[in-house]
Amino acid sequence: MIRGVLFDLDDTLYNSSSFANRARKEALRAMIDAGLDSTEENAQKVLNKIIDQKGSNYGMHFNDLVKDIMGVHDPKIITMGIITYHNVKFALLRPYSDTIKTLVDLRTMGLKLGILTDGVTIKQWEKLIRLGIHPLFDEVVTSEEFGLGKPNTEFFNYGLKKLKLNPEEVVYVGDRVDRDIIPAKSVGIRTVRILQGKYSSVCDETSDYTIKNISELSNVIKKMI
Repeated sequence: MIRGVLFDLDDTLYNSSSFANRARKEALRAMIDAGLDSTEENAQKVLNKIIDQKGSNYGMHFNDLVKDIMGVHDPKIITMGIITYHNVKFALLRPYSDTIKTLVDLRTMGLKLGILTDGVTIKQWEKLIRLGIHPLFDEVVTSEEFGLGKPNTEFFNYGLKKLKLNPEEVVYVGDRVDRDIIPAKSVGIRTVRILQGKYSSVCDETSDYTIKNISELSNVIKKMI
């Protein structure tokens, strides 16, 4: 019997890819206006390389960008990028249109809800609070808190421990096959993949269920109960 649902956060409950790309683009424009000696196209290539190498949760993207392009540390240009990025990000940060209704429906069904997400704990909590969905979760577990992240199966076992549930009692919902679905299934959790975000076109022969919109989730879980 299903008693709980664990969710990925980014691109599962809100459109992370879209807002982050827009915020970075606006930040680069502001940095160029502030004196960054680069074209927007070149700055974007350099930034993409830094993100690929150090990950999206690295805290000094713009510091490295300025150093790589100009060879010096320029606090004014860096700060302009940081402020613009956060201003645009928070202006655009919204849950998918059916996220809140779906979470409320699941809680009405008596299910425990949890977040299992890679990232810095403070940053992930900030997203949840700004999205307005933090009160709907019983547990929020981050890779920073645990010390290891996806696709490490011990991270998923830790999420189960926090919810105080067994694998067969839990459904995991995420957008990525490699980092969400495969490790969750390997510890005995049933899985639902949401076809949203930049990984939506990746082939999937692993998930127990696939959905195009989070509004479909309640009906899928009712089939499992």
